Amino acid sequence: MKTRFLSLDILRGITLAGMILVNNNGNGDYTYAPLLHAQWNGFTPTDLVFPSFLFMVGVAMRFSFKAFHYTLTTSVRNKIVKRTLSLFLINYFVFYFPFTDFSFEKLRFLNVLPRIALSYCAVSFLTLQVPSKWLTWINAGILLAFWAILAIFGDAGSWMDISDNAVRKLDLFLFGESHLYHGNVVNGIRIAFDPEGLLSTLPAISTCLFGYQVSLYLENQAKENKSALLGLLAWGATLILLAVIWNHAFPINKKLWTSSFVLLCAGIDFILIGLLNWWIETKNRHFGNTFFLVFGTNSILAYGVSEIIAIQLGKFKIQDMSTSDWLYWHIFEPIFGKYNGSLAYAIAFVLVCWSVCWVFWRKKWFLKV
Repeated sequence: MKTRFLSLDILRGITLAGMILVNNNGNGDYTYAPLLHAQWNGFTPTDLVFPSFLFMVGVAMRFSFKAFHYTLTTSVRNKIVKRTLSLFLINYFVFYFPFTDFSFEKLRFLNVLPRIALSYCAVSFLTLQVPSKWLTWINAGILLAFWAILAIFGDAGSWMDISDNAVRKLDLFLFGESHLYHGNVVNGIRIAFDPEGLLSTLPAISTCLFGYQVSLYLENQAKENKSALLGLLAWGATLILLAVIWNHAFPINKKLWTSSFVLLCAGIDFILIGLLNWWIETKNRHFGNTFFLVFGTNSILAYGVSEIIAIQLGKFKIQDMSTSDWLYWHIFEPIFGKYNGSLAYAIAFVLVCWSVCWVFWRKKWFLKV
């Protein structure tokens, strides 16, 4: 049996390309709606990107622990802790490089990579110590517990509002307003609320755990020389149906990472990885392998490169505007128009990042943590 599925790297590459695309549009005011996050409750294709990556962290975890016989030895424990801390450090390097205007008072403690780090750490220790037969029950318990916590500790009648939810309350208590994300605007006022908050990392752990469970299913089906497609399609459709039903009581919300949001994204990812696994592993048909493998096999590098370039383009000024704005208004918008120009900028940005990562891929340099 193969120890790794090519379809995993391909899907991860597709996800990274999508992540870079939606994070770097030319102009937020002229971006097609599917390439924007839902403002609060609701769902867009863009909302699927981050949970899909976290889902695949869980899928890959099963393969990475195979060499250690799925046993939590001292060596394995140290590797888990080291990787967790490394992801935190990479995050701070990426977002504050070259540290010329670094201020600890404004340091945002949590972000995308810290959420991945905490989810990876939790699921690693969980799956290496708990029998697989209990994972579904644990996952259900996490999602139900998060629902109860938000309903109990949020303000009565407004426990799902951006200002009054338990996620924000805990972050304000632990970190203070200056250490949270300030990109959310309510009634014209920027409000401190972190979409990667500490409490909402709990259901993110569930997203990662779903990925691990899929890897178990793929592994078992491969051992028995059976196709995993129908099973993954059925489970995916079931999770989506449950999410739609739960949405009426606990709305689908990416910024809070609600339990219904977890189920919806997991259901879609079940279907996607099932189709790709069938197409690539079973049918042995490949589509865009090289392009997506450049991102998929060096995902942390791809994410880091994209963020560093974006941040630096935002800092450097040309004619009293950021370099990214200048490029949009003086190159992309005149050629393609406002909305298509924004999309063209995003595609060009993806290709620039891909070119950097392609050099590493050709030389077989991979950033491993």
